Amino acid sequence: MEPSELLHFLIDALERLQLRYFVTGSTLTIFYGEPRFTNDIDVVVDLPDNAAKMFCAQFPEQHFYLDEEAVRDAIRHKSQFNIIHPQSGLKIDVIIPESSDFNRSRFNRVKRVWPGPDWDAAFASPEDAIIKKMEYFREVGSEKHLRDIAGVLKTSGSEIDLDYIEHWATAFGLLDIWQAILQRVNSSS
Repeated sequence: MEPSELLHFLIDALERLQLRYFVTGSTLTIFYGEPRFTNDIDVVVDLPDNAAKMFCAQFPEQHFYLDEEAVRDAIRHKSQFNIIHPQSGLKIDVIIPESSDFNRSRFNRVKRVWPGPDWDAAFASPEDAIIKKMEYFREVGSEKHLRDIAGVLKTSGSEIDLDYIEHWATAFGLLDIWQAILQRVNSSS
C-alpha cells in the first residue's frame, strides 16, 4: 500500500462515519509545499467515545494494528493513537483535539482539496499547518519543520494569510520563530 492509498482508505472511513476531521502534518505540508518522503499520515479527528468501536471496525485486524483501548484512552485524554499498516510499514497518527479557540478555528478553516484525481479530503489550512510546525520546531528543534514551512511559503506564499499566522504566533509565544522564518524565506528569494 502506498501512502496515497492509505490516505484514501482513511478518508473513506472517516467520511463513511461522518466524523469531522482534517489532514495535517507532513502530508499537508507536502501537498501545500514541496515534496519529501514521509511514512506517516497525521489526521485530527473529532472522535466521540461512542464512535470508537465503529471507528476501529473500519481497520480490519488482518491488515492493520489498532488497539481499541488506546483509542478510548486518547479520546479521554485528548491525545493521540496510531494505526499501523504492517505490510507497508506506514502509520497513521490520529490526534484527538482538545477544546480550544485555536482548534475551533482550525476546524472552521478546513479546505477541501483533491489529493487524488477522483477523491477529495478535508485538509487543514496552510496557515494552521505553519503554526503547528512552528510549535513542533519549538518543542524538538528539528530543521525539517522549518523546511516544511519554507516550502509552504514558497509554493503558496501569495495565498497565505500572514496576519492570521502572526495572531496565533503571538498568542502561542512563537513570534520570534515566525519572524526568523520570514527573514530566512525573504533572504533566499
